[in-house]
Parts: sequence; structure tokens; C-alpha cells
Amino acid sequence: MDEHYEKVFQGLVRRIKRYNPSVDVDLLNRAFDFSYQAHASQLRKSGEPYFEHPLEVAKILTNLKMDYETIAGGVLHDVAEDTEVSVEQVSEEFGKNIALLVDGVTKISELKLLGFEAQQAENFRKMLLSMVRDIRVILIKFADRLHNMRTLEHLPEKKRERIALETREVYAPLAHRLGLAKIKWELEDLSFKHLEPDAYFNIYEKINTSLRDRENTILKVTKPIRKALVDANINARFEGRPKHFFSIYNKMTRRGVPFEEIYDLLAIRIVVEKLEDCYHALGIVHSLFTPLHERFKDYVAMPKFNGYQSLHTTIIGPAGKRIEIQIRTEQMHRTAEDGIAAHWRYKEGRLREDDLDQHLIWLRQVLEGEDREPGSSFLDHLKVNLFQDEVFVFTPKGDLHRLASKSTPVDFAFSVHTDVGLHCLAAKINGKIVPLSHGLKSGDTVEIITSSNQRPNEDWLQFVVTSKARSRIKKYIRDDQQENSIQLGEEILSKALAKYGKKLKETDLKDLFEQFNVKDEIQLFAAIGRGDIKLETILKKLVPEEKESTEDKSFLKKFIERARKSSRGIRVAGMDNIMITFGKCCNPVPGEPITGIVTKGRGIVVHTNRCKNLMRLMQDPDRIVDVSWDVEKGSRFLSGIYFLGERRNKLLSEVSETVSLLDGHIDNVNMKSDNSLVNCSMGIEVYGLAHLNRIITKIKKIPGIISVARLNE
Repeated sequence: MDEHYEKVFQGLVRRIKRYNPSVDVDLLNRAFDFSYQAHASQLRKSGEPYFEHPLEVAKILTNLKMDYETIAGGVLHDVAEDTEVSVEQVSEEFGKNIALLVDGVTKISELKLLGFEAQQAENFRKMLLSMVRDIRVILIKFADRLHNMRTLEHLPEKKRERIALETREVYAPLAHRLGLAKIKWELEDLSFKHLEPDAYFNIYEKINTSLRDRENTILKVTKPIRKALVDANINARFEGRPKHFFSIYNKMTRRGVPFEEIYDLLAIRIVVEKLEDCYHALGIVHSLFTPLHERFKDYVAMPKFNGYQSLHTTIIGPAGKRIEIQIRTEQMHRTAEDGIAAHWRYKEGRLREDDLDQHLIWLRQVLEGEDREPGSSFLDHLKVNLFQDEVFVFTPKGDLHRLASKSTPVDFAFSVHTDVGLHCLAAKINGKIVPLSHGLKSGDTVEIITSSNQRPNEDWLQFVVTSKARSRIKKYIRDDQQENSIQLGEEILSKALAKYGKKLKETDLKDLFEQFNVKDEIQLFAAIGRGDIKLETILKKLVPEEKESTEDKSFLKKFIERARKSSRGIRVAGMDNIMITFGKCCNPVPGEPITGIVTKGRGIVVHTNRCKNLMRLMQDPDRIVDVSWDVEKGSRFLSGIYFLGERRNKLLSEVSETVSLLDGHIDNVNMKSDNSLVNCSMGIEVYGLAHLNRIITKIKKIPGIISVARLNE
């Protein structure tokens, strides 16, 4: 560092030593020098050296009396984002704790809040907290944002407005949530200055115009109170300040009145040593001035959600002016001003828990109910994921969606719209195609690629986590199965009646409705298709006195007599010279369970036991035959695979090469492209199921392949 910055650094070290005598000066010196060298060639929009920014961030953190690791993280917070330095280099130079802080701030800075809207602010705040493992990351980000807001005038107008809006709606309320009142007030006022400049400067001028009058009023109020406190042996100090500008503006807007009619513009703080002194001082104030009882608030007995404690009372002062008086202890004042930062205290250079029992309730509220493990340090208590049960992700247009932890692109698709979920084909996370089972992280931008031909399948239920996605998938599968059951039931009943020379369309089924507790034919067909109603029971009602024809009864026997052609690889129990074919709907291969179905004109058709058509084909037990594999070594069987991948050069050639290297033969290929995706079906000759599975496993490892499966699965 040059001589100027060396003097600034030494001044900061002196201030840090006042509250932490055992500060690691060598570490801070190395961090400041490292940041200075990394930013040496950079300038800010104002024209000043870029290093001024991390230096000011370090000063703000020092004012908060932060530990030296946080200050080091503050001065280094931009090196991974704006220079050639990596987080790994920071870790090597300064340790993993500081690297974690730098990495956390960098990830938050990389967020692009496109399409930002105020109503999403709470989700944004939660998202920021969900992304950090150490709460000190947020404190560094506050310091970074505060200094940027102080120098915002050097940016273009549109960018100023976007940053100011983001600051007002996200960062200021988050500072309030963590009890950082001073930072919250300044962020609000600076945002107000850039979003409503006319209103801001109007209030600014009126506040300055009344400065002398305000000082006289404060003196007239504090003088008798100060004397009475001395007489009562209560040590106290006083602070007088006007309400901050944004607070005044909100009151004017909310009440619909001009500045001149806002009477409670002044606030006086009385800071005492002990808790009991608060209530004693309150009694003295009320004995000297007339209080407005409806404006009294006891935040000491009933702290605010962010740990704020103070007694608030409003009195009628000189000339009838309303003045708010706040009474608190030094510790309450520190917490009120600096919130979570107020809990850092030092003893012999180590971070320790200071009066943790007193603040434990507040900490648990801040950390959203996180339990503290016995024996864990205060710092460990702050290294948590505040919203570990949620993730916050963006659409490509910048809309924010809040999902359950471990959600996937399919969960996201259903959160966007049910139709998007039902037709979800693939997903891109931050521009890169990922599997549909990929876990989402807070801050991800998710793009869903849909296809009109795509439908949910039961495999999705293995990885989706949101109730909406799960219920919609189950409903689709249930409805789809219902439709299949109706078609299957109608087909079964129609073919059964045909054996007796009857046509389904000409058969009156109404008498069956009441007996089987169904409302109409649709429900009857569905029940038959599901197997809830036995076909034999229905046939007894519809054709009680007729018998199955001899021709149909002897069908299997006559068929076997006709069939003479044998097929390699299949043995039929007790039969020879049988015509055998493989079902094109499932393409069986050796090694998987199979079933034979007698089919007119085709002999015995062999299906896999997983075949979607098998349930329908097995409704007639007479057509089922036992079959088994009897494969000669070297025999090949045709199967099919389907894969989805990124559209890129040589993808198909790499798949073909993989199949060839594993001794598979490609029979046919059908490939289509859809935007940035390729979907391809491929017929492959393999030796058996194990061989096919090896090929599928190897194809899955090819870069750009999203998913691979057997055809007709």
C-alpha cells in the first residue's frame, strides 16, 4: 500500500484495538495489501481508485465493532468478483473462514434481480439469507451496499433507480429484521433521495430551516430531566435527533398531511446504566412533562421481534410540541443501533458469548427458530442456513418462485403452471441442461423446455418434493389409467360377447349397473378393465344358458396343430415346432422375465412381463403359455433405446461409437431436434438384457446426454 493508505490502515487498527486489543494485525495488513494490489489498476465510476470502496466497507464494519475476520472479508469482498483472484486463492492466503465470507458476498452480488417487484421483496430477503452459511456475509453485504448507496450519484439514472428500489425493498427491511437500525435508516434515506428526489430535498430544507429551533427545544426538555436524574443518582447520557427523512415522508403520506402538521418530529434518547434506572427515569420524565398515555410503549418487558428494547413515551414539550423520549440501557442501545452485530465481544482475542442467555430468545427469532447445539460457540450458532427448508429460484424473465428444499425442475415447472409441468421435457439451470431430477439451489435461473408429446411418468414421483407436483402427477397417472381401464374393459367385454355371437352395442347393460354399484357403462368398463369385476360373473348375467362354441374351446389345440415354424431362443413348455414371434411393443431380450400369448395368425407372441399390453392380453387364460429362454451363444436380439441430449456436433457419432465399442449393432435410427435438444430412438441388436443395460449405462456418461431409457418403458 502507498503512504496514504498505510496511514488510513494504521488509523483503522487503532480503532479496532480499542474494542479488540488482541486483533491479528498481521492478517489485516496482508488482507489490505492483497486487496490494494488486486484492485490497483481499477477505477470507480467517480474516477477515484477502486480500492476506496473496499476500504470504506472495512471502515463501516469497524464502526460496527466487527471481528477482524469480518473486516478482512470486507476489504477482500470484491477480489473474487472483479479481479483475476479466485476464492481458492483467498482460502490459501487467508484461510477457509475468510474465503467463505468472500465467496458468500460474491454469490449474492452475482444475483441479477431482473423484473424486480416490491411484492416479492420478502422472498428476496429470505433468498439472500438462504444462500449464506455465515450471517457475517450479510453484514459485509450491508456495508458494501451502504457505501455504494453513498456514491450512487455517479451511476446512470435507470441503474440508480433500480439499485435504490432494490435497497429500499430488500436490504433496508432485512437490516431492520436483524436489528441494524443505523444502517436501515441510512439505506432508507439514501433510497428515498434517489427515488423521490423532490420530496427528499423538500423535507431536507425544512429540517435544516428548523435546526436552531429544534436544538433550543431539545435543550429546554433535557435540562430539567438531566438535573432530576443527577439528584436521583442516576448516571445518564442524552442524544437528540430528528426522525429520519423517509420516516417523516411515510407519516406525511400515511396521514395525508403536510410537513408542518407532523408534530412528533423530535426524539430524545436517555441512555442509563441499569435496567431499574429505565423505569425510574421514566417516572421522572412524566413528573416533569405531560405524557400522552396512548403513545407509551414498553419494549423492555415486551421486546420487538428483532430484539429491540426501549421505553417509549411521548410528552408535550415547550410551545405544545410533541417530543418522543426513548429510555434504554447501554446494552439495549447497542442492540438497537447495531442489532446482531452488537453481540460480538472480545476477551483475549477470542470471540465469546456475552450475556447469551439474555439474548438467546432474540437470536432464535432472528435465526427463525434454529436450535443451538449444547457447547457450540456463538460463531458456530451464526453459521447456519436460515431458510434451509426453502429454495428461491428465478424464471428466465426474473420472476421469483419459492419452493421446498431439494425441489427439482419438475417441481418448478408445476409451480409455474400445471400445463408446463405436464409437458415438461427438459430443463436448463443457469443456461446449462440438467436432468429433471437435478436439485435446485437458491439463486438459480430455471428454464423449462416443454413438448406437446411429453407426459408425466411414475418415475417423477421418485424425486419430486412439492405437494402440488406430486398431486398433479398422481392425478394425471390416475386419469390416464382410468382411460386405459375403460378401453381395456370395453375390449374385453366386446370380445367375450363375440364368442357367443353377441355384439356389445346391441346388449343392454343397464340391469348390471345396480348389481355392481356403477352409474353407467363407463364405470362398468373401467371396473372390468381394473379387474374389480370378474368377466365370468358378467357373462353369467348376460348369457346364462349359452355355452362357449366348440370352435373357440379348441382354438389353442387347432392353432398348435397348424403352427409348425420354430423360433430360435425360446422354448415352449411341452411343445415343439411352434411358430414364435416377439412383441414389437416391448422387444424382449434374453435375461428378462417373459410370457407367451397365443395370437391368431402369429403363433405365440412373446412379451416381457413389464409390457404395458400384457394385462389386456392375459384376460383370456386359455391363450397363455409358459415360455423360457433357450439362447444359443452369439445370438442377437433386437431392442430399442431412446435418449434425450443437448444439440451439438458429433453427439450421434459418439453414441454410435459407444454402441459399437460394446459390440452392439445399430439397426435403425430416428432422430429429431427441438430447439437446443435432440431426441433420438435407436434400434440395437444385443445379446441380452445385461448387454443392453451396459450400453445404456455407457451412453448416459456421454457429455450432453440428459436421459436414456429403453423404448416403450
